[in-house]
Amino acid sequence: MSVGLQRLREDASRIRQGALDKGEDPALVDEAIASDEARRRLLGEGDALRAERKRVSERIGTSIKGGADARGAEMAELRARSTELGARIESIEAESNATQARLDDLLLRIPNPADADVPVGGEEASVIVRSWGEPAARDGRKPHWEVAEANGLFDLAAGAKVAGSGFPIYRGAGAALQRALIDFMLELHTKEHGFTEIWPPAVINADSARGTGQIPDKEDQMYVITRDDQYLVPTAEVPVTNIHRDEIIEADRMPVRYVAYSPCFRREAGAAGAKTRGILRVHQFDKVEMVCFERPEASNETLEWLTARAEVVLQRLGLPYRVKLMATGDMGFVQAKKYDLEVWAPGVEDWLEVSSVSNFRDYQARRMNIRWRSAAAAKAEILHTLNGSGLALARTVAAILEVYQEPDGTVAVPEVLRPRLGQQIAAPG
Repeated sequence: MSVGLQRLREDASRIRQGALDKGEDPALVDEAIASDEARRRLLGEGDALRAERKRVSERIGTSIKGGADARGAEMAELRARSTELGARIESIEAESNATQARLDDLLLRIPNPADADVPVGGEEASVIVRSWGEPAARDGRKPHWEVAEANGLFDLAAGAKVAGSGFPIYRGAGAALQRALIDFMLELHTKEHGFTEIWPPAVINADSARGTGQIPDKEDQMYVITRDDQYLVPTAEVPVTNIHRDEIIEADRMPVRYVAYSPCFRREAGAAGAKTRGILRVHQFDKVEMVCFERPEASNETLEWLTARAEVVLQRLGLPYRVKLMATGDMGFVQAKKYDLEVWAPGVEDWLEVSSVSNFRDYQARRMNIRWRSAAAAKAEILHTLNGSGLALARTVAAILEVYQEPDGTVAVPEVLRPRLGQQIAAPG
């Protein structure tokens, strides 16, 4: 389950409105309520029938002990009644199990209602809450794919030959830039921000995808390993958050903060056009992901803290950006509140999303049964989960190539990366 049965029973109107606000079908909420009521009715009927069968069995035992004729009419009637009750119980249990399965499926398909301070509407309703740096004018700057081609940084044609469209091959200084960015981000988040590094698998199972909400919401966007019923990882969020599935985290370990690098695989890549050219929208990209397990009362503050950690990466790289509070219709199925960080790319004169930072509240943790205990004797409770990109590399690379390109066609290296890469990215030879 996701929204939780108790919440569904007590706050159905808000959950129904939350589905509407996210463009989802509110009828799922009504169907879930009806299934819950039917399940409880069936459980009650089953309990009553089992109690009656127990009484009948006791009467049979008492009668036999009292010397009643085991073949007499009364005993035959009691045995017939016991058999009838057994058949009815079996039928009700089957119906109850089917109703429970339907209810579980419905609960997985009801979206997480957005927080009260999230703007309602589509993309146009999202709000810019702050910005940093001065977006540069184009002034003859080339788009990143032209800069990359001139300097031999990545090869889209070779990637298409090897794997298919949307799988770039980075080479030379382009590959070194990728590696340097990953190393810089992981070092920043572990040494300065206090995260524990995780190196996760590149494959997940269905339970993991269901736990974070990729199933059913984004199942059609994942690459499936059909023979083994597994998936290529769409984001490190999935394996890292599932580390604590079906676990209780004690208070002295809270909050738990992980950071992980992983390649990410997504089938959806978008139609052709300027907004998808080069490496702006690909099937495989690299990303550093931050994941937090938090006390419920602290998750609001942690969302702001986590967003600021992603901002530090952009500030250190010297890339102008803005922070958007995403509206209900553009924030996603499982998020309660989400910020997007968009970096300015002057070569294409557009803002590119390089990070999404989200608070899921108890939605994911309830699906994964991740709990925390505030004291040794306290009852374990569902905790809150949050995550954020810190950052996604493909568009970060695109922005660096467009912001730092020089008139002679070379690319200056952001100062924070110079110990790893030197002063300049240039064509080989």
